[in-house]
Amino acid sequence: MPKAAPDAVRRHGTGSTYEFRFGYSRAVRHGDVIRIAGTAGLGEDGNVVSDDVAEQTRRALQIVEESLAALGGKLRDVVMTRIYVSDTSDIERVAVIHGEAFRDIRPATSIVKVGFIDPRILVEIEAEAVCGGTDAGR
Repeated sequence: MPKAAPDAVRRHGTGSTYEFRFGYSRAVRHGDVIRIAGTAGLGEDGNVVSDDVAEQTRRALQIVEESLAALGGKLRDVVMTRIYVSDTSDIERVAVIHGEAFRDIRPATSIVKVGFIDPRILVEIEAEAVCGGTDAGR
């Protein structure tokens, strides 16, 4: 992959209707930093993949990982995640799945209870990554 100028901004979109309607990118890379917008477990058709919070969480993490890769990053580059849930009783299930992806990476993380625009969405995940840092070899 060719190196972009350090101050170049690159954007990645998944084609979701929310991205177009609300005018945002799924992910933005500026220099070595990648920021991933709040990501729900949506399928290719734009609908939630399931009414199960675990399946939505796994799908959201898959989209996060794919978005990182599209901009030259990896899960191991993630330094911060923010998890949003609509029901606090789902926190344990969501956190365990987050742990499956990040147990060895251990980014700083917050979990917050929110209300989503679409009530079918049970969880969203944001991520921030720094590519090429001192831990890049791990």
